[in-house]
Amino acid sequence: MTPNIAPGALAGLRVIDLSRVLGGPYCTQILADHGADVIKVEPPAGDEVREWGPPFHEEDAAYFIGVNRNKRSIGLDLASPTGREVLLTMLASADVLIENFKPGTLEKWGIGSEVLRARFPQLVHCRISGFGGDGPRGGNPGYDAIVQAMAGMMAATGSAQSGPTRIGVPLVDVATGLYAAIGILMALAERQKSGEGQFLETTLFETGLAIMHPHAANYFMHGKPPALTGNEHPNLVPYTIFATKTDDIFIGVGNDATFRKLTREIGKPELGTDPRFARNKDRIANREALRAELAAVFCQHEAEPLCDRLLAAGLPAGPVQSIDKALTSTHASYRGDVIAKDWYKGVASPIRMERTKASLRRLPPKFGQDTAEVLGEFGYSADAIDALIKDGAVCGTTKRR
Repeated sequence: MTPNIAPGALAGLRVIDLSRVLGGPYCTQILADHGADVIKVEPPAGDEVREWGPPFHEEDAAYFIGVNRNKRSIGLDLASPTGREVLLTMLASADVLIENFKPGTLEKWGIGSEVLRARFPQLVHCRISGFGGDGPRGGNPGYDAIVQAMAGMMAATGSAQSGPTRIGVPLVDVATGLYAAIGILMALAERQKSGEGQFLETTLFETGLAIMHPHAANYFMHGKPPALTGNEHPNLVPYTIFATKTDDIFIGVGNDATFRKLTREIGKPELGTDPRFARNKDRIANREALRAELAAVFCQHEAEPLCDRLLAAGLPAGPVQSIDKALTSTHASYRGDVIAKDWYKGVASPIRMERTKASLRRLPPKFGQDTAEVLGEFGYSADAIDALIKDGAVCGTTKRR
């Protein structure tokens, strides 16, 4: 371990990560940032997102690099009996197994959840899948954009002009990884009381439904699916984008008192008492009239000074800016939101612990770079490792195509 780096809240936790692409690796990077020993077990061809570029660093895509720091990598052919035996050796001292194989794959290999539970009763086994292992769509493949479409997310995003629109970040994959991390930590907390591990599952589809707030809650209440409102909020007004002299800004008002404060701050206090706008339900009914009144004010200001003034007054406002401005903003710099080591830069963990801080201990690994180190820790000699590589059960540092 690098000197002077805090060990993290999860130091001593060993995670065997068989997952690929985004949801699982996003989950295990959260655990790794906070001290868990995450061993990334890749198939012989490697995690496919290593090739999801450009851009690349030494043949690894930024897509891979962004979610795989603080991990060690080995290549293992789980389709071979010898490869599975190596995995079982590793699981003997592991706390967590996470995988995103198609449901039934581990069972086909003879190492399904029942087998693992019997052999490793303290193991927490987390599976990420598209739709789960049962039900009409059980075992179907899941992809972020497909679930955005199927869970109602696209139908609630976009305007009447654009039609249903994909959200520009893989929100379902990322949120599924977050739920998986929460579930793993819950299972570990419960294990402290029961002494037993358990199987848990998070699916993209159920995550997609779970994060459809407030649209699901609204539907349960009035039975109507959401309309395409663009940047407008279905329940709050004003809560949308406005143009200024320079850039667009976003204004979000959550209650009537905040609205009256906003009108005073922008020099239009009469809007706060206007019967058309006094209460949120009035503002919803007169959405377009209020938009015109506010647009006439905001277009006279420059975006950043106006937002600075409104934020300083405790009002929710922010400039609509691109990722380069967000990452280089004075606030991001002050908070240490970008971490760097050698060639690597990434976004720091947003979980800020007082004593057991997150840290950047290892750069994202090259394929199989830690094979000798990892297997040596599990009792394999150098000769035994060489034999496993020759046999094909373990991969060296070269991916198989």
